[in-house]
Amino acid sequence: MIKVSLIFTNQGSHSSPSSTSPTVKIHNNKSSETFHLVSKRNENVCNFLGGLLIGGSNNEQIYRHHATLHFVFCVDSSESELDILDLIQVFVEALDKCFENVCELDLIFYVDKVHSIHVEMVKEGMVLETNLNEIVTQIDTENKLEKREAGLAGALAYVVISY
Repeated sequence: MIKVSLIFTNQGSHSSPSSTSPTVKIHNNKSSETFHLVSKRNENVCNFLGGLLIGGSNNEQIYRHHATLHFVFCVDSSESELDILDLIQVFVEALDKCFENVCELDLIFYVDKVHSIHVEMVKEGMVLETNLNEIVTQIDTENKLEKREAGLAGALAYVVISY
């Protein structure tokens, strides 16, 4: 089960943590400790950290560094490390497709969109979807609905104002 997912920039700031488990609480000092451990590791070592930081000794932190971002998933022992690395890769690819080269500013200005992409893939700690095409199709559908609703709201405002 996926307990928590975090996204850090190279400077150590992070987007709001996505806790998929109500029993796991993230404190700023734990997330900053996680960032310092992950960012200082050599590229030649594995991408797994034992249960030192988040959620106790049964949990493991699996991370990946892409461009200027660090993606960290805290999982319990029932998850496969390689599957989570693959999930992180699909998550990054989905972000890249939705934002056309995801960067730190996208995480700041479009937190809701990043969260909806994450929810499309993981809900309540369980992996729902790993097919990149399905994920992007669902996000595109959501975007079209939002635009349609915004257009309807604008039309209603115009009718009310013109009365």
